[in-house]
Amino acid sequence: MFYNRLLKVYKHKSKQAIRQNISCYRVYDHDLPEFPFCIELYDDKVYLAEYLRRHGMTDEEHEQWLEECVAIICGILPVDDAKVYIKQRKRKANRLDQYEKTDEKAEYFPVMEQGLQFLVNLTDYLDTGLFLDHRITRNMVRNECEGKRVLNLFAYTGSFSVYAAAGKAASVTTVDLSKTYLTWAEQNMELNNLKDETIHHFIHADVKQWLKTLQPNSFDLVIMDPPTFSNSKRMKDFLDIQRDHVELLNDMLAATTKGGVIYFSTNFTKFVMDNAAINASSIKDITKATTPFDFEGKLKRWCYKMER
Repeated sequence: MFYNRLLKVYKHKSKQAIRQNISCYRVYDHDLPEFPFCIELYDDKVYLAEYLRRHGMTDEEHEQWLEECVAIICGILPVDDAKVYIKQRKRKANRLDQYEKTDEKAEYFPVMEQGLQFLVNLTDYLDTGLFLDHRITRNMVRNECEGKRVLNLFAYTGSFSVYAAAGKAASVTTVDLSKTYLTWAEQNMELNNLKDETIHHFIHADVKQWLKTLQPNSFDLVIMDPPTFSNSKRMKDFLDIQRDHVELLNDMLAATTKGGVIYFSTNFTKFVMDNAAINASSIKDITKATTPFDFEGKLKRWCYKMER
């Protein structure tokens, strides 16, 4: 059953990936309840995440079952079992959970996406360093940012920043609370020969508080992809995206040029945008338009484009 399903979806998705010149994409995501995996391909490596569940197997039985599943995966995907990286994750992990460190192996390697390179890590974190579901959104930013002052908030490993710099943005400012991810973002810039300290800046800050310090007309294009919830000790106040999105967006709009654009995304599946309270001239739900082929019917996030 698993073999047949995986073979079918891989044949379909690999053809689309080849047509789009993509080597990193999601192959399978809990298609069958008996096989609760997320399987992503990163060039010649596989990221295999097993969603935790009550499976009724002993540890030995589960290990044997998992080995058999890996054998099936390696029989279909172009990888050997030494390049399968296995993780276990909660079914409803949010992006805050995904940032938490789970190992110390520090195995980083570059992958290519739409002509740009990014360092990924399949061992130390629940996520890999590259959110595959925003592939289309990143390209939108690259196509729209020439000559613009770009701001990437809650930037994680800076993939949007790399796309903006490659799209000839006048400047790119990357903001995150984690020094680890800011360093990773700088390394991604360096990997693409785009690091230029005169126009591209990396800021270690609590975004919620940092936005209060901005002057009007500071940026032309903004990317905001916050976690659903954060109560980091480094923050002055905790972040709840449903509660706080109006304040965050209005603070950002006040610092955006007239006609400027904000791309806002959230992983909170029950999120409701309070359009009436947001000081934007237009708000458009672009979730469907930014859904890549490998996430169709499986996307667990919202994406909006708004203009001041």
